[in-house]
Amino acid sequence: MHKPRMVGLNHVAIEVGDIEEALAFYGRIFQFTLRGKGKTNAFIDMGDQFINLTQVSAEHRDSPRHFGLVVDDRSAVRELVTEAGGELLPGQFLDFLDPWGNRVEVIAYRDIQFTKAPHVLRGMGLALDKTDKAHRELAEKGMAPETV
Repeated sequence: MHKPRMVGLNHVAIEVGDIEEALAFYGRIFQFTLRGKGKTNAFIDMGDQFINLTQVSAEHRDSPRHFGLVVDDRSAVRELVTEAGGELLPGQFLDFLDPWGNRVEVIAYRDIQFTKAPHVLRGMGLALDKTDKAHRELAEKGMAPETV
């Protein structure tokens, strides 16, 4: 039997205590477009992907469980997280906890092999490049951009 291959993530769902507070918190740190909103859900657009904020009543605090959020520029993230009331975590990565205990690792687009198709970046109003290391990682997997 043929097993399907995983090709990416459509969205990540994170649990929050209040939708409006969560939108305000993340809005103090990141620039985003709201894809849609209901009473207990909100959808933050990331081009061809999204984050689903889901309101729950049960409290939680994740420790090692996290998701990696790719951004165009992470230079101001530490200051913005602190100002928004998030908790920066020690370690070699740029991780923080939101007020509901969700752990977020913030990663710069240029540094990793994750890529957005040129037409998706264009639609998002972004012109981003990769570091030489990220280009090598992509080339090793046969995923380097084609040159014309």
